Amino acid sequence: MEVAGVRSGEILVVNAGSTSLKLHLVDASEHSERIEDIESVDPDRVAAVAHRVVHGGPRFREPVLVDATVHEQIFATEPLAPLHNAPCLAAIDRARAALPGVPEVAVFDTGFHATIPPEAAVCPVPRRWREEWGVRRYGFHGLSVAWSTQRAPELLGRPAEGLRLVVCHLGGGCSVSAVRDGRSVDNTMGFSPLEGVPMATRSGSVDPGALVYLMRERGLDGEGLERALNFDSGLKGLAGYSGDMREIERAVARGEDDATLATEVFAHRVAAAVSAMACSAGGIDALVFTAGIGEGSAATRERVCERLAFLGLHLDPDRNAVAEGDRDIATDLSAVRALVVSAREDLIAARAARELLGVGTPG
Repeated sequence: MEVAGVRSGEILVVNAGSTSLKLHLVDASEHSERIEDIESVDPDRVAAVAHRVVHGGPRFREPVLVDATVHEQIFATEPLAPLHNAPCLAAIDRARAALPGVPEVAVFDTGFHATIPPEAAVCPVPRRWREEWGVRRYGFHGLSVAWSTQRAPELLGRPAEGLRLVVCHLGGGCSVSAVRDGRSVDNTMGFSPLEGVPMATRSGSVDPGALVYLMRERGLDGEGLERALNFDSGLKGLAGYSGDMREIERAVARGEDDATLATEVFAHRVAAAVSAMACSAGGIDALVFTAGIGEGSAATRERVCERLAFLGLHLDPDRNAVAEGDRDIATDLSAVRALVVSAREDLIAARAARELLGVGTPG
């Protein structure tokens, strides 16, 4: 689709996460420049704005040009991802005010996971919930997983066809995805970005019976329950004061028991999820770590991988200790490769905007 009147130039990528706002200007050669705020951008440099939108709901799978109708429909999905879609809408409004007339494109995290088959996407709940109320599993962190899916074959020197990947996006939000032949086949997040493994402040999966008990017997209402599960759980709930893995690992070094428990619970749940996703992928050729914890915590990678030795996965301690760069950190004899990939959601979003709008090379 080519939109008439769109000038050549850079793509401003706006990534409004649950805990941060990341802004990048990406040129046609895919050089990406980090910037501090939308209002500082020269409108003459920008061909389009690409917004990462976490939840597309049942309607959006492909990137779309943002107009009043799309804005309203994104707003309608806010209850499904309250930590994410509201900040995204605020960023859309800011960009429109700062860059009037510049087209805005919504790129959906759920879009990459649209290929998840019914057996992984359908929830075993009453038919009315599924068919009338849209209760199903969507999958999230799609832009990040899409980038890892592209980088892994390059690092391994083999085509995506036939490659079975499990991608651990471990950051403020955390999910584990199964990818086969370059296509998503499962993801630990479901109807909302709350399901799955523990996260910085989000619980991940909790027995629904426990939640019913808390509402019926302990007087928690929906709002209180939602707040506790989103803001006071996960690593923060376990450690007692912070969901930042860097702080928690410093506390582990000081011998704090709650911090140690937090890291062990996290590693246990992530390793279990990797095992499940390997089943969905029909096996595993490579495990990918990405995002803040995945890229930055050698200790987390070690804790997770030592639990996966039964799969034939073995880390090289020296390779794992390297601080930066996309790399293979498994031993030479490991049956499963272990990769660290820097998250580049900005490039995936910029490519999507250029393709949708037909934006050419600057100049």
